[in-house]
Amino acid sequence: MKALMVVLACFAAPVLAAGNVAAGQEKSAACQACHGAEGKASVSLYPHLAGQHADYLQHALQAYKKGERSGGQAEVMKAFVSGLSDEDMADLAAYYQSLKP
Repeated sequence: MKALMVVLACFAAPVLAAGNVAAGQEKSAACQACHGAEGKASVSLYPHLAGQHADYLQHALQAYKKGERSGGQAEVMKAFVSGLSDEDMADLAAYYQSLKP
């Protein structure tokens, strides 16, 4: 029975970690300056976020916050994400994943 609970927890973890799309949309105001209102940047220097996988986006945000990414706009992104919680990052990732690429 214990093993079954562990297996079920492994499958449930991604669901529990999923962000809130509506909350992510509200939190995306600062992101829109560079990444566009619909996650489609108008300047090639900035990547499009619309349609990206939430796991990738969340990992990238965490890496910026921890200083694990360098070069390009890494320092700018680190400043933007420094105040984000894990929930904020999950919400933003869910929102951008929900947008049409």
